Parts: sequence; structure tokens; C-alpha cells
Amino acid sequence: MKKSIIFLIVIFVGLAVVQPVIAQSKKELQKEVSKKAMKEARAEAKKLDKQGFKVNPGQMPLAKQVEASWLMGVEEDGKGEKKYFMADASSVGETQSAAKLQAYEMAKINLVGQIASEVAGRVKNNIGNQQMSTEEAASITQTMAEFQSKYSQKLGRTKTALEVYRMVDKKKVEVRVLLAYNTEEAFKLAKDLIREELKKSGGMDEQKITKTLQF
Repeated sequence: MKKSIIFLIVIFVGLAVVQPVIAQSKKELQKEVSKKAMKEARAEAKKLDKQGFKVNPGQMPLAKQVEASWLMGVEEDGKGEKKYFMADASSVGETQSAAKLQAYEMAKINLVGQIASEVAGRVKNNIGNQQMSTEEAASITQTMAEFQSKYSQKLGRTKTALEVYRMVDKKKVEVRVLLAYNTEEAFKLAKDLIREELKKSGGMDEQKITKTLQF
């Protein structure tokens, strides 16, 4: 009995020592990643500046925007997931407002495509671990086929991580943008939409829907 108690004490003491070390290691690793990102961001900012890109009055300086966007790109949430989905796009137009509008639309399309691809991969992995009937499989296939279009219509407010412009010639201007969307919000919206559609189709029970959406 005494040996068992001593053994448990040793385990608990070991965990108490190891856990802070693991936490510290993760913290140091994240610090190194952020440090590397900042170094690369400064190089990218210089490159954009040489290419003639500028920012509009009232916006953060170009270098600060690039640094902030790169840090967002390596930031993780409490689960170790990337905190943001990020997508960029550029467009050339006869006016800055026209080019900006087109660039934002293209970036949103890229963003939705990226999220849809990630969600589809996770759903596929989850359904692979379940026994599905022909009707259930058909229901998921149909839902995922329509998912990207419906997700695009429901996409919430995105964050602008970067917005710069430059004159291509005397008549045209190029606008480049980088958008970010919170991963947690992205997955929540995806789960809500998929769950709603699967319930409408009536091809799957609640338990299997829940297992399919465990990501």
C-alpha cells in the first residue's frame, strides 16, 4: 500500500515538473516563430516599398501592416490551431476604388476556398471512421457539393491584414489586399451550415452528424 502511494506521489511530482517545462518550451518555440516572422516581414516590407506600393492616408504604415499580418499568420489559439485563415489577392483597375473592390472580392473567394478545402478534409476524415449507409453518404456528398457556395453567402466580417496600392502606369492602379478570418468562427459557421443542411435532408441521425462535425 505504501509503495503504491509513493508511486503515485512520484507520478504527480513528475507531472508537476514536466508540464511547466512543456508550456515553457511551447512559449519559447512560438517566440522563435514570431521572431522569424518579423525578420521575414521586414524583408517583405522593403520589397513592397521598392516595388512602389503605398498606403492611403490614415492607414498604418506599410512596414507595420506587413509585420502585423505576418504575426497573424503564425499566431495560434489555445488548441494549437492557426488562429486565422488568411488569403490575399491583387487587382488592377482604372481607379483605385474599382481595383480595391475587385481585390477584396477575389481575396474573399480565395479565403472561402481555403476554408472549404480544410473543412472538407476534416469531414472526410470523420466519416471515414463511421459506418455509413448509401443514403447517409449521398446526403453528405450533396451537402459538401453545395457547401462552398452557401458558405460564401454567409461569410462573416473579415479582417484586413494588409491593403496597399501602386500606380502601374498613368491610367491604372494596382491594389493588393490580405484578409484574415478567425479559425474558430470559420469552423463554427461551417458546422452550423452543414448541420442545418444534413438535418433538412433527413439522411443522417443526430449522433452521426455530431461525430461528422467533431473538428
